Amino acid sequence: MIVGLVIALAVTLWGRGDLNRLICDGDCGPSNVIAPRELAIDSSPGSYALAKPTSTGPVDPARLSAAVRPELDSPVLGSHVGFAAVAADGTELASSGTGAYAPASTTKVLTSFAALTMIDPQTRFTTEVVRSEDGIVLVGGGDPYLTAAPAAKGEDRVFQADLTTLARRTAKALKRAGDTDITLDYDAKLFTGPSASPAWEASYVGQNITSRVSALWADQGVVDGIRSRNPAESAAQKFETLLTARGIDVAGRPRSVAADPDDRTLARVRSATLAQIVERLIRVSDNEAAEVVLRHVALADDEPASFEGGATAVRSALEAADIDTAGLLLHDGSGLSRRNRIAPVTLARTLQVASGSARASGLLADLPVSGFTGTLVDRFGQLTSALGKVRAKTGTLSGIHSLAGYATDARGRPVVFAVMADRSDKGQPFAAQAALDDVAAAIAACRCG
Repeated sequence: MIVGLVIALAVTLWGRGDLNRLICDGDCGPSNVIAPRELAIDSSPGSYALAKPTSTGPVDPARLSAAVRPELDSPVLGSHVGFAAVAADGTELASSGTGAYAPASTTKVLTSFAALTMIDPQTRFTTEVVRSEDGIVLVGGGDPYLTAAPAAKGEDRVFQADLTTLARRTAKALKRAGDTDITLDYDAKLFTGPSASPAWEASYVGQNITSRVSALWADQGVVDGIRSRNPAESAAQKFETLLTARGIDVAGRPRSVAADPDDRTLARVRSATLAQIVERLIRVSDNEAAEVVLRHVALADDEPASFEGGATAVRSALEAADIDTAGLLLHDGSGLSRRNRIAPVTLARTLQVASGSARASGLLADLPVSGFTGTLVDRFGQLTSALGKVRAKTGTLSGIHSLAGYATDARGRPVVFAVMADRSDKGQPFAAQAALDDVAAAIAACRCG
């Protein structure tokens, strides 16, 4: 009988999410975290949706506004604070502040939504080696997670393609053809435009903060801990070393060329699916992956695969979904640019629309869980009433903080929200983050109907 009671209690706690803190130390990914029943996402093959409320009746906008107002007035958030909340059906529930705000990494919500709606989420990106007239060409296909070596066992499933495997397959094909003396060039021309946004701070690239964007790189352009000045060339040089180790003599140095579309493929490796790529870039807020994905969005919309082309394509995706884009200004896909501007209602509506989209609904499940995964793993620790009960994407730059996601009120009604502050106290970044968490916690604690 005692055993039965223990099992029953464990099942109840598991279903409520109360055992999350015991599951792993640190971020162990969304697949290992059970969301509380109220926060769970209804799923069917290939789609997700916000869970149905556990109580009847709509959210009362007046009660919701009253619940969040004191938190929005926190002095640490500064003089420019915006908030928007919508119900699962898109009904506007509350808003405050005017205009658009610098979003920081919540920009990735828009980039990811555009990618999932414009490109089949099961799409994989191919890195290949082709036989040219003069030798072979390593051709980049825009895999944001291509690595130099195979992923270790148990590593994130997003790391599925690597240069070592590609070199082994290439060497085998060359030996079979009797071509063990070759030249090696590389093609990274799938993407165009500058490799670093003119709207970024100069220090981002110069001080090893972020990589130059490339359709061909290994380990996101990082070589021995340093971000390469030419990620494609560095990847080709690594590939040359791998071929040489497998008995292939490579003459000269790799050059940048444009491969002939008719060149015969010798070997290839394929990336994780777009859905898997988006899950990781949202969970850990991966700037490099977001910029690569932005260029795939541009290509899907027949725009140049550049910062500008990607921004144009994201706007097109939002407008096609009837999402309000008033005040929208985008200079990148990651949110590193301090010149980006997004209105809170645009973020909230994007997530709400995603929940009803066959292609983009997975974005809701990708959002970090408060206190347990991704960029929220170390937040909400003192807010026990909201721990594990909020899913949201963070945004953080000096003086800029944002949070966009959804929570359920105390009666289980889902509320999709975005809160943004871009003139916060630069000397108190953690206090500003905590103030945003307080807003989300106020939604979770609200008896709003």
